[in-house]
Amino acid sequence: MTFIATLPPVPQTKPVRIGRFSVSHELGRGSIGVVYLAHDPIIDRDIAIKTFRSRLSPVEKKQHEQQFINEARAAGRLAHSNIVTIYEAASEGDSTYIAMEYLQGRELSKLLNAGHRFTPENVASIAWKIADALGHAHKHGVVHRDIKPANIFLVADHQPKIVDFGIARTPNRISDQPQKGNEPHTLFQDNIIGTPNYMSPEQALGLSADARTDIYSLGAVMFEMLTFRKPFQEEDTDKLLHQIAFKAAPEPHMIEAGVPLALSKIVAKAMSKKADKRYQTAEEMALDIKRHLRRTRRDHERLSKSIVDAEQPANAPDFHSSRVFWPICGVVIAAAIAAYTLWLR
Repeated sequence: MTFIATLPPVPQTKPVRIGRFSVSHELGRGSIGVVYLAHDPIIDRDIAIKTFRSRLSPVEKKQHEQQFINEARAAGRLAHSNIVTIYEAASEGDSTYIAMEYLQGRELSKLLNAGHRFTPENVASIAWKIADALGHAHKHGVVHRDIKPANIFLVADHQPKIVDFGIARTPNRISDQPQKGNEPHTLFQDNIIGTPNYMSPEQALGLSADARTDIYSLGAVMFEMLTFRKPFQEEDTDKLLHQIAFKAAPEPHMIEAGVPLALSKIVAKAMSKKADKRYQTAEEMALDIKRHLRRTRRDHERLSKSIVDAEQPANAPDFHSSRVFWPICGVVIAAAIAAYTLWLR
């Protein structure tokens, strides 16, 4: 569950405190948790606090408490401008909470569902920053494993923030440690059922996922932003997972004519079925996207210059040219001298 800064506030009848934080109002809620806008009196800043909902069974509470701790451990070890900042995670009485950066904007999923259309350059700019953030996370041993539009929050000027590291894989992830039962498997299965469209083939097959899983998922997000549809359209979950595992998605430029071929190829490489055919690091993908952006901007500059040149008549004098400038200066000076001589006479 991610926090939503755009919902109307729900007024509270009395002041509420969570830890040292004074709660202002509710921002949003999901199936297991509620997010509040709160104020940190020590730092004097607004924050978002994610907490459990009160009506959870002991088993559900234990499972989701592990998710909370995993999220705090994963995102808390990262410091990147395109990753949500975790300030604190703690338990107080029967409640566990995470205090995090308060974001004002909208989830990418909500923009896509509302029919918002991104230009290819917008898509490349957003994806470049996400890939750079993923590269930072991977260097610190954190694999998100659930990159999707709902977990990408866009703040001012389409600046993306990766949120919700609840099922991230980290070196000290609780559910990766030996436990009784099959709780890690259950968490993974819940994730497959919930958001299969952006899963990598290895996730669809139930195999272990490394950093290249995030690269595939980012490619799937880019695909949807460019083509205004998901890579696979199957509604049945089993059939959808089979397509993700074995069927190649069409390249974006084959669906939308306005998608640049170079950007389409980046998406296709990121979404390769075999992990060793994808970008091997998020930094490599970010670099390719950045190169594309630079080429695009250079092309735009050349086009603008050619339009200006075309609008100027071919025989129009260029007053900045020395071949024109100095003769004109000579004529002006000569005329001035003649006028001065005439005045003296």
